[in-house]
Amino acid sequence: MRYLMTISYDGTSFSGYQKQPKERTIQGELEKALKEINGGKKVDVHASGRTDAKVHALAQKVHFDLETKITTEKLAKGLNSLLPDDIFVRKVEEVDDNFHARFSAIGKEYIYMLNMGEYNPLERNYVYQHNEKLDVVEMERAMKYLEGTHNFKSFTKTDEEKDDYVRTISQTNLIRDTKDVNKITLVFVGTGFLRYMVRNIVGTLIEVGKGNLKSEEVIDILKKQDRKAASKTANPEGLYLKNVFY
Repeated sequence: MRYLMTISYDGTSFSGYQKQPKERTIQGELEKALKEINGGKKVDVHASGRTDAKVHALAQKVHFDLETKITTEKLAKGLNSLLPDDIFVRKVEEVDDNFHARFSAIGKEYIYMLNMGEYNPLERNYVYQHNEKLDVVEMERAMKYLEGTHNFKSFTKTDEEKDDYVRTISQTNLIRDTKDVNKITLVFVGTGFLRYMVRNIVGTLIEVGKGNLKSEEVIDILKKQDRKAASKTANPEGLYLKNVFY
């Protein structure tokens, strides 16, 4: 039986989602718990995509096959009793055998949380502490230039050669916190995202907010298709995988 699982996790203490030797990872913890439920037999877990070290997820999607017959409710409860406190299974559902968490996905939503106010040590692992004022209006303008179908080679990992750098960002939004004017959330919804793409975009948007770039310069950065044209990668702790769409 194939299962689709929705999980949330605090990425602070993980070396990312993908399993790595001698490193604590989301995939490693999931497979360890599922092996116990599956009578000691190894279970391979496939995610909608990997998240990097210190990046969080509100609704990551993973699928796996299980030989043991168990209800989805008991499976979720059993996994939550075995998993560490920084991973939580929100939902388990049965899916067709041809379903794939990654290849069946039609879109994703990422958010990036940023604090322009006083440094907050309690939020340092969950909200990027920029701690300086930014021109959010100009940042919002820059985000709109990213909407649509573009080659995002300028915003991906420099040494990652791919056949296709074209992605579609269907929606962007800059949300101002009504309770704290120094907090903003940057929202990106699209068909898919390259590695470091959102963090590289955010790094460039911060430079726009600081006045070092004009909003329309984002168009030139896209056209150059060169990672050196964009700004440095934003810190990981403000980034969340919010949703995956099927």
